[in-house]
Amino acid sequence: MLSIALSELIQIFRNRLVLVTSLIIPVVVSAFFIYQHEAFATLGSLGYIAAILVFTVAAFGLYTTTVTTLAARRQNLFLKRLRSTAAGDAGILTGLLLPITVITLVQVAVLLTVFAAVTGEPADVPLLVAAVLSAVIMMLGLGLATAGLTNSPEHAQVTTLPVSIGTIAVASWVGVTGTEELAALKRLLPGGSATELAVNAWNGGVPVADSLILLAPTLAWVVVAVALASRLFRWEPRR
Repeated sequence: MLSIALSELIQIFRNRLVLVTSLIIPVVVSAFFIYQHEAFATLGSLGYIAAILVFTVAAFGLYTTTVTTLAARRQNLFLKRLRSTAAGDAGILTGLLLPITVITLVQVAVLLTVFAAVTGEPADVPLLVAAVLSAVIMMLGLGLATAGLTNSPEHAQVTTLPVSIGTIAVASWVGVTGTEELAALKRLLPGGSATELAVNAWNGGVPVADSLILLAPTLAWVVVAVALASRLFRWEPRR
C-alpha cells in the first residue's frame, strides 16, 4: 500500500494539470475568502467562511482528483495490473487515494490556521476537526461512486461538476441562511450538515450534543456513496 501511495504522490506532482486545477486553484480561492473575510462575514458569519474553506478544498481538490485519478488508472490498465499483485482491493484504493487525502487535510489545516490567526480562534476545535473529517470522508466516498460512472480523465471534467458545484452551493446556502427554515432539507443534502457543524464549531453558542447529531446525515451519505461505489466501480475500462 505504501509503495502505491508513494508512486501516486510522485504522479501528482508530475502532472501539472492536476497540480494546478486540483491543488493550487482551491488554495488560491480559499486565500481570497480569507483576505475578504470581513465582506463575506456580512453574508453569513466567520463559521460560514470556515465551512467554505473546507469544502472548496474537499470538493475541487480531493473529490475531483479522486475521480480523475481512478479514471486515469483504470484507462491505462494500471488498476488491472495492481489487482494481479498481492495487494488487496482495499489496499490498492487506499494507496491510490492516501496522498491526495493527506494533502487535502494539510491544506485545510493550514488554511484554517491562517484564518484563525487573522480572525480569532474557533470556539470548539475538536468539533471543527470532526466537521472537517466528516466532510473529507464524505467527499472520498462520493469520489469513489462518481469514478464508477467516469470512463476517462477527460470525462471526469463533466461527471464531477454536479457534486463539486452542488456541495459548494449547499454549503453557501446553509452558511448564509442558517437552518432556522427548511432545516431537515438543508441537513439531508450532501454537505449541509457538515457545513452547519463547521459553523457551530467556529462560532460557538450551540450545545456540543446538538452539534454532534449533525454527523449522522454526513455519515449516511458515506454509506450511500460506498454502496453506490460497490455497484458501479469497475477495475477495467468499459467495453
